Amino acid sequence: MLKTRAKYHLGQVVRHRKHPFRGVVFDVDAMFSNTEEWYDAIPEDSRPKKDQPFYHLLAENDQSYYVAYVSEQNLVADYSGEPVDHPDLDDLFGPFQDGHYPLQVQLN
Repeated sequence: MLKTRAKYHLGQVVRHRKHPFRGVVFDVDAMFSNTEEWYDAIPEDSRPKKDQPFYHLLAENDQSYYVAYVSEQNLVADYSGEPVDHPDLDDLFGPFQDGHYPLQVQLN
C-alpha cells in the first residue's frame, strides 16, 4: 500500500524549482491524478514520478495568473513573505498573514 504524506499544506506559498513562478496550494492529490495526455506532454527527461503528492496551485508569473499542477519534487517553500496576487485567492482564502493564506471555505 502506498503511504504518502504531503509536504506542503493548503494556503502555503510555494515556488517551482525550475520555472519562474510561484503560487498558493489550494488542493493536493496523494499521487498523480491528471490525464496521461498531460503527463506525456512533459519532456521525458523532465517527467516527475507519479507516486508522490501533486499540488494544485493558484499560480502567477511576471505575465499572467493561472492554475498549475506540480509534483512535490518540483516545489520549494516560498519564505519571501510576499503575497501572491492571483485574482481567485479571495474565493478560497482569507487575507495573507504570517506567510500563508488561511482557508475560508468549508471542505467536505
